[in-house]
Amino acid sequence: MGKVDWSEKHFLISRTDSIGDVVLTLPMTAWLKNQYPNCRITFLCRAYTAPIVSIYKAVDQVLILDDFTSKSEKDQVALFKNGAYDCIIHVFPNKAIARLAKKASIPYRIGTSHRTFHWLTCNIRPNFTRKNSPLHEAQLNFELVRPLGLTKIPTWAEINEATQAFVVEQTSLPERLIPFTTEQIICLHPKSQGSAKEWPMSNYIALANILLENNKVVCFTGTENEGQLFRDQIPKHERCFDTTGQLSIDQLCWLITISEGLVACSTGPLHIAGILGKQAIGLFSPKKPIHPGRWRPLGNKSTTLVYDENCVTCQANKPCNCIEQITPETVLAVIYQENEPAR
Repeated sequence: MGKVDWSEKHFLISRTDSIGDVVLTLPMTAWLKNQYPNCRITFLCRAYTAPIVSIYKAVDQVLILDDFTSKSEKDQVALFKNGAYDCIIHVFPNKAIARLAKKASIPYRIGTSHRTFHWLTCNIRPNFTRKNSPLHEAQLNFELVRPLGLTKIPTWAEINEATQAFVVEQTSLPERLIPFTTEQIICLHPKSQGSAKEWPMSNYIALANILLENNKVVCFTGTENEGQLFRDQIPKHERCFDTTGQLSIDQLCWLITISEGLVACSTGPLHIAGILGKQAIGLFSPKKPIHPGRWRPLGNKSTTLVYDENCVTCQANKPCNCIEQITPETVLAVIYQENEPAR
């Protein structure tokens, strides 16, 4: 590829998977805007992650995958053509989208060389692998913009600067929460929809009870289906709230914004808390590739906890539940740390 002037190009960033993955892709868009202030960035994502993307200042427009997948292929290609995109970056490999981008004749199509279908659909194929890399997921995403002028992968501190572009607008919350919104709220998000090793529900309940004894306000968050799994275990207390299935993504973001912090395993709300600069306490297994070195939340106040970094069972890549050994008291100690640097 010869030298290309990217300064006023229209980029389409394709990331059509989960919230956490989308959050960790956003710093890449901030780099593009800093490098090429006159460029335009459209972000292709799913409907449920669109509210997250739409409040990120570096993104000019959101294209929702769900809005056009029901259309005919001809109409889908036309939609891509009408967008007048100069370059598509397949951060999350999607065979159907890669094929559409080629049919729409988007001039520059970037996708990792490690996907076979990219050899048929992409004309720029950076050669890197995520599986055994020591880099964080947010850093790995930057490998895809090397052809656009990136000379070195940003440091953790440099990536965290991009969190400043994530600003949440105030929105309404359930009425019963309103009297407590000026107090010290801790959000507990126990489930991950199967995407991560989870801390036992009994530990979350024990932690909630200790927090309530210390006059904190506790909000359990999650989907309706997740709430059905643990709703009957939530403490019956005037300062403890079950918000599962009751909050939109916008409302969840605002609740996290006004909270002291959030406790969760490696899941979307943890990454939202991190990029908002809140105390994001992540409970992790040390096993690769799900370890915190790869998936810790962004943000200078993020903290990750594992029971044993050198767990022999995890190092042998065998089934292990050592995350269950992290005690509620250990998490509580982190919550009460003041101005503690991220681990």
